[in-house]
Amino acid sequence: MYLLDTNHCSRIIEDDSAVVERVRTVGEDQVATCVTVYGELIYMAHKSERRNANLARVSAFLSDIRIYFADERVAEVYGEFKARIIAHFGPRDRRKRGRMTIERLGISENDLWIASVAIRHDLTVVSADADFTRMGEVWAFPLECWWQPAASS
Repeated sequence: MYLLDTNHCSRIIEDDSAVVERVRTVGEDQVATCVTVYGELIYMAHKSERRNANLARVSAFLSDIRIYFADERVAEVYGEFKARIIAHFGPRDRRKRGRMTIERLGISENDLWIASVAIRHDLTVVSADADFTRMGEVWAFPLECWWQPAASS
């Protein structure tokens, strides 16, 4: 089963043919997202120029996809995973790790929650975000990308 990150959900909402076809290939019943992505999509719609139209599109998308929530086990994975990330990528001096944030290490808190949901439920993360690859160095989990963002010039 696949857990879609915000960038892939957005591609589906925008009717990206490659991502939509991949969903058809794997089967809609094999695709889900999580409450963190739900919040990110709502936020993006609220800050957009076409707020009402985008909220309607996001709501339609979210009503038609399985949503995983954070439970106690997800929280346990998150806490252990975050500690492992800081120990792996953070300062070698343990005293300096206490002030370290994972954002300073190039990893989004939201993406850590998404990965924690995937690990808890044994799902494959589908994302174009590089921080998932970095997190995979610390705690292996399946990761795929169904589209590639255009390289900036």
